[in-house]
Amino acid sequence: MIDALAIIHPSASIADGVRVGPWSVIGPNVTIGEGSEIASHVVIKGNTRIGKGNSIYQFASIGEDPADKKFSGEDTWLEIGDNNIIREGATLHRGTGAGGGLTRIGSGNLMMAYVHIAHDCVVGNNTVFANNAGLSGHVHVDDWAILGGYAGVNQFLRVGAHAMVGGMTHISHDVPAYVIVSGSPPAVRSVNTVGLERRGFDEQTVKLIREAFKVIYKRGLSLQEAQQQIAQMADDHAAQHAALTVLLNSISGSAKGIHR
Repeated sequence: MIDALAIIHPSASIADGVRVGPWSVIGPNVTIGEGSEIASHVVIKGNTRIGKGNSIYQFASIGEDPADKKFSGEDTWLEIGDNNIIREGATLHRGTGAGGGLTRIGSGNLMMAYVHIAHDCVVGNNTVFANNAGLSGHVHVDDWAILGGYAGVNQFLRVGAHAMVGGMTHISHDVPAYVIVSGSPPAVRSVNTVGLERRGFDEQTVKLIREAFKVIYKRGLSLQEAQQQIAQMADDHAAQHAALTVLLNSISGSAKGIHR
């Protein structure tokens, strides 16, 4: 299952059923879970843990040193979950000592060609990054978010769950859960209704999320006032409490503010 032309460090741990193509290089302290497939010409540098069932395509660079001038060779890591698809030329960097030492990527994600995930980022599950989308350092992307092609996110920001960032959009503030942000300069467009319906959100929940969107964006309220109203909505609708709490959590504690 491992091509004779691949270079595998003796300390790497490769599970049964893993395929490694020719001219790929797997460094020290790398763990790859069963059923994963590493194409040709992939570099997986040391201190990288990769789960089960992942597909990593040719010329991807996984677990490379963080591109941060403060990094001075600390013992840092990249962790990748299960069943991710990482396409050609993607670059996923380890964390930095100052940033906590870990870049973490969940499971079920699709990262298309030339996607970049910088140091100390946290990516959830079932996200989609289209070609050339990139995260600066310390960015959090929550479950089911979508980033269009060439979208870029500034450092220390958050993209909320089920949010959608349009192609070629430069994100300079936090993106709340469920919303669509696109354009140059970026503008909040609407609720990602189609995405929510595809993921099984019922009609009443989508209706309340749309109402919460109006509270934030259409009524001239301060963000604190909007949060209070949405919190009351969540208390009044037990069945939708969890969904509205996701929205509240995505806008609370925002250091740089939300796109508004």
